[in-house]
Amino acid sequence: MAITETNTKSSLHTRCNSLPSTPHPLVSQYEEHLQRLKDSQATSSISSSSLSHNLNWLLDLHHCTDMLLQLPMKQEALAQECNDKCVDDILEGSLRLLDICSTAKDCLLIAKESMHELDSVIRRRRGDKTEFIAEGGKYLASRKKLKKAIRKALGNLEAIKTEFAVLPSNKDYDTLSMVSILKEADEVTIRSLESLLLFTCDPNGQSKKSRWSAISKLIQPKRVVSDSQESNKNEFENLDAGLQSLLCHKPSAIKNLPSHLENLEMCIQDLEIGVEHLSRKLIKTRVSLLNIFNH
Repeated sequence: MAITETNTKSSLHTRCNSLPSTPHPLVSQYEEHLQRLKDSQATSSISSSSLSHNLNWLLDLHHCTDMLLQLPMKQEALAQECNDKCVDDILEGSLRLLDICSTAKDCLLIAKESMHELDSVIRRRRGDKTEFIAEGGKYLASRKKLKKAIRKALGNLEAIKTEFAVLPSNKDYDTLSMVSILKEADEVTIRSLESLLLFTCDPNGQSKKSRWSAISKLIQPKRVVSDSQESNKNEFENLDAGLQSLLCHKPSAIKNLPSHLENLEMCIQDLEIGVEHLSRKLIKTRVSLLNIFNH
C-alpha cells in the first residue's frame, strides 16, 4: 500500500512538472506590445503617423510594465533579483528616459514657436520680400538651435544604446525576470524617442553656416523641389520646401504655405500630446520602482 501511494505521488509530481507554463495575461500583453513596437521600428520609413502610433503603443507597453510591478510576486522577485548596483542602474534608466522625454518636449516647443512666428508673417501677406527673407532667417536660426539640441540628445542616445547588454533569449514566461522586462522596455522606448528626434531634424539643414548664407542657398533654383518630391517629405521638410519656393520667386507657393503650416501644427500637437502622456506614464513607473526598492 505504501509503495502504491509513493508511486501515485511520484506520478502526479511528474505530470505537474511536465505541464506547460502559462504566462500571466499582463506578460502576454507586454510581449504583444513589445513585438509590435519592434516590428514598427524595423521599417526604414519614419512618418508622423507611425511616430504617433509608436507613442500610443509605448503607453500600452509601459502600462503593462507598471501593472506587473503592482503584482506582489513580481515585486518580491525584483527585490530578490537586484543587488545595489542593479537597483541604481534601473533607477538611473528610468530617470534617463524622463530626461529624453523632456528633451523631446523642448525640441517640439522650439519648432512650434518658430512655426507660429512664420505663420504670423505669412498671414499678413504684405508681399514684402525683405520681410519674408528676414522671417526666413529667424526660422532657420530657430531650426539651427533645434538641430543643435537634437545632435546633443542623439549623441547621448548613442552612448546609452551601447550600454544595453544582449538580452536573454529565455521566453519561459514564468521565469522571465522583471529586470529583463524593464530593460527591454527602456531599449524600445529609447529607439522610439530617437526616431522622433530624427524626424524633427531637417536632414538637408545648413547647421554649420550662417543664417544669411543659408537663405542664399535656399533661394537658388537648384534647391527647389517638385510637388512629387514634396509628397515624400515629412511635415517639417514640406514647410521648408514651401518657404524655399517662395524665396525662389514663386509667388504661387504662398498658396500652399498655410496648408503646410496647418499640417505641421497638427503634427507637432499630436507628438507633444504623445510625449507628455508617455512622460506621465514613466513617472508613474518610477514611483512604483522607488516604492518597491524603498519597502
